[in-house]
Amino acid sequence: MLAFFEELGLFVIKFFEYLGGLVNLFLEALSWITKGAVRLNLTLDQMAILGVSSLGIVVITCTFAGMVISLQLADYAVRYGITQYAGGAVALSMAREFGPMLSAIVVAGRAGSAITAEIGSMKVTEQIDALRVMGVSPARYLVVPRFIACVVMLPILATFAGVGGTLGGAVVANVQVNLQYDVFFDSIKNILVPWDVYAGLIKSAMFASEIALVACLQGINTSGGAAGVGKATTQSVVNSMLLIFITNYFLSAWMFPPK
Repeated sequence: MLAFFEELGLFVIKFFEYLGGLVNLFLEALSWITKGAVRLNLTLDQMAILGVSSLGIVVITCTFAGMVISLQLADYAVRYGITQYAGGAVALSMAREFGPMLSAIVVAGRAGSAITAEIGSMKVTEQIDALRVMGVSPARYLVVPRFIACVVMLPILATFAGVGGTLGGAVVANVQVNLQYDVFFDSIKNILVPWDVYAGLIKSAMFASEIALVACLQGINTSGGAAGVGKATTQSVVNSMLLIFITNYFLSAWMFPPK
């Protein structure tokens, strides 16, 4: 029993240490941003790497997610005579939940792991120490461009994801149950409201900040050579996904309370 409480205590301590590291890194990055100390060229490069290069896989993933949702809903909508809600249900799901969350998961797996691997390699080869010796802040040089790139690009990716999933759902509903496109899209006009889209974009920005901070922190704390880089990369993806799912629940409960 004593060993159990010891393990639990160590877990709680490590959790709050990790959370404190994320908060400190966020505040340090935010201080550089508010001072205008942003390296534009590096930021644009990261936008291309983290955002543009992820567009294809994000759209494909979310398009098929929308198709699956439509596949499940369209048949019941026709069977129970509620076809006027089918398109709205698909669009609502994509705008509120699946677009922001799935695009964040894809970016965490693809871009977040790349950030951790890159910064982790710099750490184990003492390049980050060299930056400090030269008087260059690692947070300004490494974290700020990636943080801004994630926060700017992930909402854009989520927008494309939502559109792709909705269009994919429309095609499946038409093929599966012969639901006409005008009925599908009229349903979206009647159900989807601007707040649904805005809330999804807010979620995406929150997820993006978590992905960037977790990836950078794991990279900066990497130790143990090449094996340590691999472990840090894996832990970065796991931690990012856990934070995304946990944050998504609380954001959904706040943004869309039961009426």
